[in-house]
Amino acid sequence: MIKNLKLTSIDGAKKTLVKVGAATFGKGLVVIAGPCSVESEEQFITIAKIVKELGADILRGGVFKPRTSPYAFQGLGLAGLKIMAQAREITGLPIVTEVLDTRDVTWVAEYADMLQIGARNMQNFSLLKEVGKTNRPVLLKRGMHSTIEEWLSAAEYILAEGNPNVVLCERGIRTFETYTRNTLDLSSVVAVKELTHLPVIADPSHGVGKPSLIGQMSLASVAASADGLMLEVHNNPEEALSDKDQALLPEAFGEIMKKVRGLSDYLNG
Repeated sequence: MIKNLKLTSIDGAKKTLVKVGAATFGKGLVVIAGPCSVESEEQFITIAKIVKELGADILRGGVFKPRTSPYAFQGLGLAGLKIMAQAREITGLPIVTEVLDTRDVTWVAEYADMLQIGARNMQNFSLLKEVGKTNRPVLLKRGMHSTIEEWLSAAEYILAEGNPNVVLCERGIRTFETYTRNTLDLSSVVAVKELTHLPVIADPSHGVGKPSLIGQMSLASVAASADGLMLEVHNNPEEALSDKDQALLPEAFGEIMKKVRGLSDYLNG
């Protein structure tokens, strides 16, 4: 066990269930799906309807995009949040989006059902404290260079501020391998389930960055006891403004959904 984990430690704690809309992390398989970025009203609502029809539980979309290049698409901000809220009204799906700045947390929480802390901000302790003060569930992604202990310690910051609703997300770590975008560390899913009462999901889209590999890694994630999946879906990936190389076409997403639901039912049946 890791000695400095007081609130996230599984020792003596009941398994945490995190409810977001009609979905409950820690109870069955929760699938988050949608495009990397909210690009326009037409684009996002079209994809929202598709993933809803194919069985997604939560709708994802980025309105603030932390990009390596300052010249890359940075997101639509407030306009994007309004589009996401409109998609929620149409589909009934709750929405999750990333927040980057402590100054934005309060008003983003007015729109989003779940707040995401991305890999680059996993150790932004001021931001962790700020989302910990909200009543919104938090999706905490593992940093690309972070150990399991550092990841869980980041969750401690959120819980220490009074917010118990944290879902951990393994999204791949950076290794010497260059064929895949990252190395999806599914051993961390198993390890974290031994260490904490918090739900943990996997993000195969960022984990491997290649659509041809995402289906098998989604199945592997479910087999490794992940409580959910986060998948990027776009109806026209070639025209996507971000992460176009890793986005699934709707047909591929539909096939993955059938397989992961079937495997989850078998494992939990």
